[in-house]
Amino acid sequence: MIAPDKHFQPLYDQDKNLLGIWLSPEMWTKCQSILSPAIDKALAKLDPKSQEPAPEPMKDWQALIDYWDLPYPLPMDVHCDNCGNATQNWQEDEPRLFRLRTANIGGLANFECQKCRARVIKKHFKKHVDVECRPFVEK
Repeated sequence: MIAPDKHFQPLYDQDKNLLGIWLSPEMWTKCQSILSPAIDKALAKLDPKSQEPAPEPMKDWQALIDYWDLPYPLPMDVHCDNCGNATQNWQEDEPRLFRLRTANIGGLANFECQKCRARVIKKHFKKHVDVECRPFVEK
């Protein structure tokens, strides 16, 4: 067990410049739900580029197209059951209604709805497509 006055410690370099703050595991457990969102907001202000969405994995999508051997055409439509957002061809929308998050040659394609941030997961099987919509959950 850590002494009560040791749960929160400022860390300094040899010139007494503040380097950071150390929190004990116990302290972090108690205040993580409060501090984590505040830290995320501060990081977004310090480094706005860190908040930019990652580029869509178009090489993975192209690999899915290149290796497509199922008896039906690759469906390009995407529909969000959470908010009702829908498109007949997600690639043609400008601005995008859905962003590709992941794709693989096994037939899995994962999209993010730009309206409500829900995940639309399309699993392409030999005879059918299984579509699942998962609401966005704040971490």
